[in-house]
Amino acid sequence: MDYQFKDIEQKWQQFWADNQTFKADNNSAKPKYYVMDMFPYPSGAGLHVGHPLGYIASDIFSRYKRLKGFNVLHPMGYDSFGLPAEQYAIQTGQHPAVTTEANIATYRRQLDQIGFSFDWSREVRTSSPDFYKWTQWIFMQLFNSWYNKDADKAESIDKLVAHFAANGSAGVNAVCDEDIDTFTAAEWNAKTNEEQQTELLKYRLTYLRESTVNWCPALGTVLANDEVKDGFSERGGFPVEQKKMQQWSMRITAYAERFLQGLDVIDWPEPMKEMQRNWIGKSTGASVKFPIQTKDSGLKTQDYIEVFTTRVDTIFGVTFVVLAPEHELVAELTTPEQKLSVETYIAQTKKKSELDRMADTKTVSGAFTGSYVLNPLNGEPIQLWIADYVLGGYGTGAVMAVPSGDQRDYLFAKHFSLPIVPIIDIQNIETEADPTKEGKYINSDFINGLDYKNATAAVVAKLEEIGAGKAKINYRMRDAIFGRQRYWGEPVPVYFKNGLPYLISEQELPLILPEIDKYLPTETGEPPLARATDWKYPEGEYELSTMPGWAGSSWYWYRYMDAHNDKEFASKEAIEYWKDVDLYIGGSEHATGHLLYSRFWNKFLKDLGLVVEEEPFKKLINQGMIQGRSNFVYRLVDDEGRATNTFVSKGLIDQYKTSALHVDVNIVKNDILDLDKFKAWRPELADAEFILENGKYVCGHEVEKMSKRYYNVVNPDDIATQYGADTLRMYEMFLGPLEQSKPWNTNGIEGVFKFLRKFWRLFHTADWTFNVSDAEPTKAELKSLHKIIRKVEEDVERFSFNTSVSSFMIAVNELTDLKCNKRAILQDLVVVLSPYAPHICEELWVLLGNQAGTLSYAPYPKFNPAYLVEDEFSYPISINGKTKTNISIPLSMDQAAVEALVRDHDDVKKYLAGAAIKKVIVVKGRIVNIVV
Repeated sequence: MDYQFKDIEQKWQQFWADNQTFKADNNSAKPKYYVMDMFPYPSGAGLHVGHPLGYIASDIFSRYKRLKGFNVLHPMGYDSFGLPAEQYAIQTGQHPAVTTEANIATYRRQLDQIGFSFDWSREVRTSSPDFYKWTQWIFMQLFNSWYNKDADKAESIDKLVAHFAANGSAGVNAVCDEDIDTFTAAEWNAKTNEEQQTELLKYRLTYLRESTVNWCPALGTVLANDEVKDGFSERGGFPVEQKKMQQWSMRITAYAERFLQGLDVIDWPEPMKEMQRNWIGKSTGASVKFPIQTKDSGLKTQDYIEVFTTRVDTIFGVTFVVLAPEHELVAELTTPEQKLSVETYIAQTKKKSELDRMADTKTVSGAFTGSYVLNPLNGEPIQLWIADYVLGGYGTGAVMAVPSGDQRDYLFAKHFSLPIVPIIDIQNIETEADPTKEGKYINSDFINGLDYKNATAAVVAKLEEIGAGKAKINYRMRDAIFGRQRYWGEPVPVYFKNGLPYLISEQELPLILPEIDKYLPTETGEPPLARATDWKYPEGEYELSTMPGWAGSSWYWYRYMDAHNDKEFASKEAIEYWKDVDLYIGGSEHATGHLLYSRFWNKFLKDLGLVVEEEPFKKLINQGMIQGRSNFVYRLVDDEGRATNTFVSKGLIDQYKTSALHVDVNIVKNDILDLDKFKAWRPELADAEFILENGKYVCGHEVEKMSKRYYNVVNPDDIATQYGADTLRMYEMFLGPLEQSKPWNTNGIEGVFKFLRKFWRLFHTADWTFNVSDAEPTKAELKSLHKIIRKVEEDVERFSFNTSVSSFMIAVNELTDLKCNKRAILQDLVVVLSPYAPHICEELWVLLGNQAGTLSYAPYPKFNPAYLVEDEFSYPISINGKTKTNISIPLSMDQAAVEALVRDHDDVKKYLAGAAIKKVIVVKGRIVNIVV
């Protein structure tokens, strides 16, 4: 029978499902290997051919590891909470759960059609109460923990409370808010419960704070910086503004140093590590307190402005200090004369996102507050400004400006005619700032004449001596906002009493998301959960915000280990067996989001003794993008610039005035447009006319992102239907190296499909009768087999899947030429190919007489190098330097024997045509040259 891929693939997909072939065992004696993909958000659009790229790679590796004797956990689930489902609910009125369920059904059908070896018994959905019960539980553990700097780990808040009760605040070294109180044990014990809870909130790893956030009124939620582009939301393109809101936050900054240390022990792409290092942004420097100059004795919130600087040596070059427009002291320090200009400037700043403010290095803007601070080392008054290039959430929200050494400060000083003081003798500041550390200091009081190293040490020592500063390590990374003013997310397991947050009891988990009549967020920021009519806590009011989209994905790999455990997020036994994820495949866009939050939650759980590994993902691979190959048609434009309904073929557009339009790639083949399908594509094209070349309409083409807007989306369902899932799997790998981006071209898939038919034919006669011989294989056949055994093993281990596909094609061609149908060769070849093309290999495995379902756990063939040792060499035979023929000669023959054999060979005699041989030159193992 010919290669009937549809029947074969349907048969084996059903077999795998019915027999749970890929169900992993938590108690296996085999070594474990945990392979995981970044689970998808189930969008309404379903998968296009770019999405399965990483899934196919991880599946090949999973299948390969099973063949190598590993107990493989290869699960799949859905990151099913999030904004898109909620936006669709707002538009249609359908509950997000309904559309999410429908989308998941589509994804599952598409994934099954590609033949993945997922253990579906462990499927998770972040929007399922059975799952988010444990997301809520982990939130509660974070709320009930603080970070002990001395122990360098998170500990129970009860331990901190006990310390306060026995010793007061003395001796506590914690990651906490800046405005903590100092108190004795007696003072702590005299506090009311509410006063104690207020103070503890300054230490908890999950806490409430007022912060400036990216607020999108149209979406009704706070957006992360990476969700804002040029002042608009990445999703939907809605305006985003800066707004102060009380938000749940998590003290991710407590783990900054451990994040950096962990990067040295995990096998991640170096660019990913560097992105995290830059995001964490470790800086060594000093904090400096600039006293506020007061004109009266009126009390102020505080009497100094604190800044962090990496160049404390330049303190005598400070000519102004800049506050972030959102700094809490701005209103208090703005004089009546400057109030209007400051308020106007703040209003302008609110229209920009933090990313916009950081990215705009050319625009110089700011406003003088009218107040002054004093240089703590010489008492000189310094103007106090606000400017949007200083961010309220980074450091202290204030910078000391040294225009002689910093270009941004230099431009600011030039723009506003502020002093620029050189502080190093070799500085050249005529046209720009000079940040040099070479030379000796000038205009710098007691450090004049010193070099950089000694000047820095002297300034820090003096600041510490007078209590005006100290050496400090700072991190750019900020605590993570942990809340959204939306509906479709995990409810926060908190209620409020007298304005303070308290946890609900663990017995009340999961706190189920209630039904509401409207999903539309309010312009004022009141979350949709405020509309829930039957959702009140007996002792107070529930929290109305929900958790952010990254909550469930920050721990989901542990749930896969023990997906049906209703007593804990995963059992101790399961965690101790699986430990961590050995291979994680997903996109690089998650470097400073999901991949950082996951490391945070994992380290926290390790601190509590709930997991065994410090890092969640041993090895990470970022798959490249499969790009779309767009096609274009060219609409004729008349003399007045109006579009017509006539379309000009690509080769003729130089002769006409045209405009290019994207056209659906599914009605184009080899860049030739199907004219009838084009007319049927859209109603307005029914009467389209064409200017053809050679009777055809040739389309233009370009490689772009695969997107519906470019009409270049290719559905994997269509490819699987036309060519089969095995062809799709192998073609996606064949396109190029896994980590690189590459364009999709459906035309190239024919070659892979023909390869699989040729592979199938090895097992069949000309009339498609199955025919495999038990005869002994030849040396040539064994050589071909063992070359592919070794090559695939090497390629898979280094994730070079594209070169394996090429090697399979070479091997099948060689065996076809050898007319090989030997069981000893073909059975091992089936095993080697099975991770790439599992359906066809399962079918052939059974036809070879093996038990159904055993291929997935068959041993990978052992490579024998002896079969690759050459015992003959095909010598090129030259006459007077010109190659005439080739003769295979045993390599064991000595030079004299080779010469004798060549002289007596019929081919050589034919080419000599009776000419006398003067000399025979034999270069053993390379060439024979006859001189006549």
